Amino acid sequence: MNIEEVIKSLEKYVKNQNFSGFDPYDALNSKMLNNINSKFLRVLITQLFVYSPINFRKFFNIKKGFNPKALGLFLSSYCNLYKTALINNNLFKEVIENLVKLLLDTNSNGYSGYCWGFNFNWQDSKRNANKFTPTIVVTSFVGNSFLDLYEITHKQKYFDIAENITKFIINDLNIRKFKNGICFSYSPIDNHVIHNANFLGAAFLSRVYNTNKDKELLDYSKKAIDYSMSRQNKNGSWEYLLDPDSGKVRNQFDFHQGFIIDALFSFIKYSDSDDNKYLNSIEKAVSFYKQNQFYTDGRAKWRLPYSYPIDIHQQAQGIITFCKIYSLFADESYLDFSKIIAKWTIKNMYDPKGFFYYQKWPIFTNKNSYMRWNQAWIMLALSCLLNEIKYKKG
Repeated sequence: MNIEEVIKSLEKYVKNQNFSGFDPYDALNSKMLNNINSKFLRVLITQLFVYSPINFRKFFNIKKGFNPKALGLFLSSYCNLYKTALINNNLFKEVIENLVKLLLDTNSNGYSGYCWGFNFNWQDSKRNANKFTPTIVVTSFVGNSFLDLYEITHKQKYFDIAENITKFIINDLNIRKFKNGICFSYSPIDNHVIHNANFLGAAFLSRVYNTNKDKELLDYSKKAIDYSMSRQNKNGSWEYLLDPDSGKVRNQFDFHQGFIIDALFSFIKYSDSDDNKYLNSIEKAVSFYKQNQFYTDGRAKWRLPYSYPIDIHQQAQGIITFCKIYSLFADESYLDFSKIIAKWTIKNMYDPKGFFYYQKWPIFTNKNSYMRWNQAWIMLALSCLLNEIKYKKG
């Protein structure tokens, strides 16, 4: 099947599901499991659900739900599909009205501006967060989807939503100050220094600035970008997390490197900056990402140095990132590599029923269908690729 046929099939699948589904990390949506007091057991149970090829969710009475991040990714995907003329105007209007309503219904209340979080409770080694606790990552992706929609429709109400989001980022997140700039916290309930999250929030601020020319937004954006750029490793990569008090770092080399590259791309595009240091940084980052995260046949590694599992999110992120880098440097080798990743992914992780599998291991495939992790990310990826191909053809 070619990319257009796959996207049509996937679009039909997600629409038939009304964009609702399970998530790899939704174990604590079970009242039974969420009532466990042990942090260790909550993390262990969540990870069991993440990696198990058997879906236990019905047994634990976990319902499908609307994940705001997935909704934002779908909204951006439909904007891409509309630009490629793969969907007509009537379908576009119908779907976006539904997605916008769902996003506004799932907005996290009680903050300075619009914001969104995951539709499940989540526990990690340090945080225990209730469902819909807003995060800078989820909010940035949703915010970008409203800007995508604004650029197509030119309706002020969509830009107003995006502009309002900046109040959450600036007023509600914890901001650490450093010699080289600032870092936005991942959520209002922590002070973590997570570089991909900081980059994503900063890039979103610069994109809003590009329209309203509010220099305060650009100032926050540049300070955040400059701080996290100062933490780039010599090989072009970034650590995942820094504890600024102890100086300890957590290395996790995976699709988050792609997040950072995409955010730098957006900052360069929207900030009116002609400083070569940003281009030099992104060139180093892309070199590391391509050489270390992917095989030449289009398979993505897991978390370096591990090859397995082959994960649909890793595959999707590669398609997106190399599409964007192609548009930045006009180097067709990046677009060609995006096509190679897409071809491998469709051949090995696409189900004829219209959805994509979660993970491939050496001796089995985890075929669980997760709406955010699988379908939303790959739909965004393939729509980005199709958009670049169509644009190139003129």
